[in-house]
Amino acid sequence: MAVPESLSVAQARRIALAAQGFTDPVPGGATDLRHLRRVLRRLHLIQMDSVNVLQRAHYMPLYSRLGPYAPGLLERAAYRAPRELFEFWGHEASLITVDLQPLFRWRMERARDHAWGGMVRVATQQPELVERVLADVRDRGPLTAAQIEHDVPRTKDHWGWNWSAVKQALEWLFYTGQVTAAERTTSFARRYDLPERVLPRQVLEAPTPAPEDAFRALVEMSARAMGVAAEAELRDYFRLPVAGFRRALAELVEDKVLLPVTVKGWKNLTYLHHEARLPRWVRAATLVSPFDPLIWERARTERLFDMNYRIEIYVPAAQRLYGYYVLPFLLGDRFAARLDLKADRKAGVLQIPAAWLEPSADPDETAEALVVELRRLASWLGLSSIATPERGDFAGALTAALKGAS
Repeated sequence: MAVPESLSVAQARRIALAAQGFTDPVPGGATDLRHLRRVLRRLHLIQMDSVNVLQRAHYMPLYSRLGPYAPGLLERAAYRAPRELFEFWGHEASLITVDLQPLFRWRMERARDHAWGGMVRVATQQPELVERVLADVRDRGPLTAAQIEHDVPRTKDHWGWNWSAVKQALEWLFYTGQVTAAERTTSFARRYDLPERVLPRQVLEAPTPAPEDAFRALVEMSARAMGVAAEAELRDYFRLPVAGFRRALAELVEDKVLLPVTVKGWKNLTYLHHEARLPRWVRAATLVSPFDPLIWERARTERLFDMNYRIEIYVPAAQRLYGYYVLPFLLGDRFAARLDLKADRKAGVLQIPAAWLEPSADPDETAEALVVELRRLASWLGLSSIATPERGDFAGALTAALKGAS
């Protein structure tokens, strides 16, 4: 596209949505690994989270871009040979495309500067425990922390997630790249194993780039995945250190890989990836996870979509504005509503504790499109019915639409 000196917010929004894959064709019917790869080539990583009130976080970005797909495809890509994804700290705990593993070795090597709390303490104060745990994984892996703990005295501290010393040792080994995740149990616990028994040989044998080269590659990928973004947002995508990030950014600007532009109404200088595409329109109609990379950076979300979005899982119930697990509904190129959702798997019901309409959205158009999306989501989750919304300023209109469509 011709490089503009400035963009309107609407243009920036469409660029961002296209970069994230929301203008790509949605497969009609069955999906396969080719479709997953298409999404993963755009995003490079997907965030993981243990909350399972609706569906675990890492499954949702693929659903939002592909529609209903078999979750087993993602499990196969992440946990079966030949691996296409690996677990590591990318943007929080993440599944990352396996070809990027060499680009994160600097983080493994700098663990003492980046790791936190119990991991550092157990590494410095109980090195013999770390060696014992590593030997156990080497001799008996893959293993969960619980499978090791029965042989090791269990101690607790008052930090963070209150991990046991064994779990802290495993997480230290994981952060430093000495072990990796072989798979996840049904309760979402990691099974740890040695990288050489999990990752493809060509990945392990790939040369380790200099940190400055890794930073440059990761910043370029961040920019490509976001299309147009401010400095803080580019750094946040892979949580890069300030000094290394700024040098990489300057080099990419000098080489015209990233093009400085202004977005009307935005205070910060913004960078446009030189291959970014500006579509004429976006025809999305999908719910988006709180952990979707489209809305990771909440200030950017507010500037792009004029939506103040916060996840309220950790907010006391009486103080929540919208609900516990709230998903924005993307309709066209705008967020039109937000729904607090819960999967009651035992009863086979998609529950809607709350439904809210965004100020600029048309209630009739939104309700009609949202009913279609809720049916699609419920079917994908294996739920047979949809409950009427319990509260929220959109509860009445959505209830009427659900009843009218039944």
